[in-house]
Amino acid sequence: MKSVIREVTQRIAERSAATRRAYLQLVEDMARRPRGADRMGCANVAHAFAALPASDKLRVVAERAPHLGIVTAYNDMLSAHQPYEGFPAVIRDEARRRGATVQVAGGVPAMCDGVTQGQPGMELSLFSRDTIAMGTAVALSHDVFDAALLLGVCDKIVPGLLIGALHFGHLPCVFVPAGPMSSGLSNSEKAKVREQFAQGLVGREALLAAESAAYHGPGTCTFYGTANSNQMLLEAMGLHVPGAAFIHPQAELREELTREAVRTALRCVGQPQRAIGRLVDERVIVNAMVALLATGGSTNHLIHWVAVARAAGLLIDWNDFSDLSAEVPLLARVYPNGSADVNQFQAAGGPGFVIRELIEQGCLHADVVTVAEGGLAAYARVPVRGPAGLTWQDLPRDSGDDTVLRRAERPFSPTGGLKLLRGNLGRAVIKTSAVPEDRHVVEAPARVFDSQEDMLAAFNRGELERDVVVVVRFQGPRANGMPELHKLTPPLAVLQGKGFKVALVTDGRMSGASGKVPAAIHVSPEVLAGGPLGKVRDGDVIRVDAVAGTLDALVDETEWTARENAQPTAEQRHSHGRGLGRELFAGMRRNVLSAEEGACTWL
Repeated sequence: MKSVIREVTQRIAERSAATRRAYLQLVEDMARRPRGADRMGCANVAHAFAALPASDKLRVVAERAPHLGIVTAYNDMLSAHQPYEGFPAVIRDEARRRGATVQVAGGVPAMCDGVTQGQPGMELSLFSRDTIAMGTAVALSHDVFDAALLLGVCDKIVPGLLIGALHFGHLPCVFVPAGPMSSGLSNSEKAKVREQFAQGLVGREALLAAESAAYHGPGTCTFYGTANSNQMLLEAMGLHVPGAAFIHPQAELREELTREAVRTALRCVGQPQRAIGRLVDERVIVNAMVALLATGGSTNHLIHWVAVARAAGLLIDWNDFSDLSAEVPLLARVYPNGSADVNQFQAAGGPGFVIRELIEQGCLHADVVTVAEGGLAAYARVPVRGPAGLTWQDLPRDSGDDTVLRRAERPFSPTGGLKLLRGNLGRAVIKTSAVPEDRHVVEAPARVFDSQEDMLAAFNRGELERDVVVVVRFQGPRANGMPELHKLTPPLAVLQGKGFKVALVTDGRMSGASGKVPAAIHVSPEVLAGGPLGKVRDGDVIRVDAVAGTLDALVDETEWTARENAQPTAEQRHSHGRGLGRELFAGMRRNVLSAEEGACTWL
């Protein structure tokens, strides 16, 4: 194993010794109790199983059959979650064939950032993660289950389900994906139309036609954003049926993989080492981080996986991500880090190819426990459905398309394309895997905005036709829930395409979709918490240096020290957090930790 991978893992273990020990003690205490139906009072048991068919009541109570709980994020607003409508029936059927019983323990909310992008609802998006975690806890709090199946795919849903499940660490838990939609209009063509619309070259009708051709059916959106990064990370953590991530919802193989998830959960019952709280240790967290870096995945996970780790009593930070990035090769180019979509990534070899290469390069802990038999090596193969049912086979040694996926000996980059930035503006991260090398350092005068709408208005007035570092402040978790700022990407790309040196600096989020524009994001501390980004004024020269890892305002130190931090206006304070349910999340805004601390609201 590479020494840096081992060293980062060891320091996480040492840093987390006390919190992990306390967490595992709680897991052990929960695991030692009698099973639910034996432990609870008769009235409790009667209520729990009142709606089950009589035969299932007999199984779970008298025969002590394994009892599985489903936590589902099904709704038909999200294309990725619409296929889940029929999953409980399939799961029940397979469980009964195996002598087990199943109940849908509960549903959790699932919102789509694509729908709420640039809308007030987007201010609930980040906090929906912890709401989902709480919903998962509510569902499992009935406390009668021997294992859980977790049905969710998208951005905040998987981290939320995982955080919630880790608070029931004594249970084996298997994630059940639904798969990506079929390929539509290419991501590069979609981006081109967006940039044309930003310049006024095409109208709303053409833009809507392009967007509808890209997002056109059931399944996950096909670009490699947070949702599909979730699936890659779950494979690397060993929490899926191996190879389940990117099989189309309507493929025959998809139902077989769902049935195998039931069989897998049942095999895990009675195996303490496969309880999720024991399984997700510091090695598994590092495996997830490595898989993210090797595939150029979403920067949102620099927030989410910090929170996931904390739920398991583990403490990670952006230094860990940065040090790993320096040693992990970039093996995949999937939009926005390339032109391919996730279906092309899967066809070229997909997660199994990446995991095999990373194991062979000493970048992954191969000795971890997974929900599947065979450890992490099982995730380096691909599932196939044949006359004998579901089996797994080895992948070819070479990529099916080396413009999309490469062997570790010839990576797209020797590093993971993620850099920690530090300087007098605070700490931030920048994703360089899709940024041209001549844009890794940008030094230009700042233009400061308090919202993305203000920046768009200035762009439309032609005020940004120059070298510029766009600073967008008051976008952190405390200010307004840290919405993603995707509306900034097309105009910034237009300016960069005209030859201007352009960069974005913000205490908000951009996910993995900032693409080719250099973006220093998640600046911490955020401005509302007194972060120094609030000292920047129009015209200050800002240097964003992804080579040296620095983020500085080139202002005389005496003047910089004397400056006051900007404060939101009374109107801004009034508008943030009001309307469309945002008032209900005021407690989360008050209590939320910083982005680097996982933006947790429950600690």
